[in-house]
Amino acid sequence: MKPALHKGQLITWKDDRGFGFIQPDDGSQEVFLHITALKEVNRRPQVGDFVCYQLTASKDGKVRAFNASIKGVTSKSSPSAAPKKSISRTVDKSTLLALKTLLLSLLPGLGSIHLVLTTGNPIPLILYPVMSFITFGLYADDKSRAQQGRWRTQENTLHLCEFMGGWLGGFVAQQKLRHKSSKVSYQVVFWVIAILHIVFWLDWLFFGKALINLFFSIASRGK
Repeated sequence: MKPALHKGQLITWKDDRGFGFIQPDDGSQEVFLHITALKEVNRRPQVGDFVCYQLTASKDGKVRAFNASIKGVTSKSSPSAAPKKSISRTVDKSTLLALKTLLLSLLPGLGSIHLVLTTGNPIPLILYPVMSFITFGLYADDKSRAQQGRWRTQENTLHLCEFMGGWLGGFVAQQKLRHKSSKVSYQVVFWVIAILHIVFWLDWLFFGKALINLFFSIASRGK
C-alpha cells in the first residue's frame, strides 16, 4: 500500500546542518525533515515553506518525512521546467541570428550610407530593405507551397530577388524558416550573390572602386 501524502509548514530549518521540522496541517506532532528527503528543487528550503511529504520510520523508531517536495517550487527535472529551457534556447538562437545578420549587413549598410552622402543616390539604401522583405515573403510562400504540394516558386526567381538586394532577407528566411538552407546547389549560388555584394561595397569603401573599374576595363576589351 502506498504511504499517505501529508501536508504541513516548515517551522524550523537549520540550513548549515541540512534539517528542520514540519508542523503538519492536522496539528499533530512535528515531523523531522532532512535535506536528503527532498526532491531536487531550484532552491534550499526556507522557514514558512509549505511541504508535501510521506512518512517513514527511521531505525530508532522515530517518524520522519521522506519523498518530500516544496509547494510552488519547480523541480529541476520536472516537465514544467522544459518550456523555460526551450524559451531560453529560442532567445539564444534569435540573438545569434541577429548578430550574424548585423555582420553581413554591415558593409552594404555603410556602403549605401556612404553612397548617399557622396553622390546623393539613395537607391541601394531603399532597395536592400525593400527587396529583403519581398525575398523573405517569397521564401515563406515557397515553403508553404512545398508543404501543400502546390506549384513552387522557381529558384531563379528567388536568386534574382537576392541579386537585386534581397539576399539579406533570403539569409534570414533560410535560418528562421529552415528553407533552402540544406540544398548545396542553391547555397552555392546564394553565397556567390552575397559575396558579390560584399566585395562591391568593400571595393567602394576601401579600394576607391579599383575592382569595379578593372571589371569594366576587362569587359570593354572583351567586346
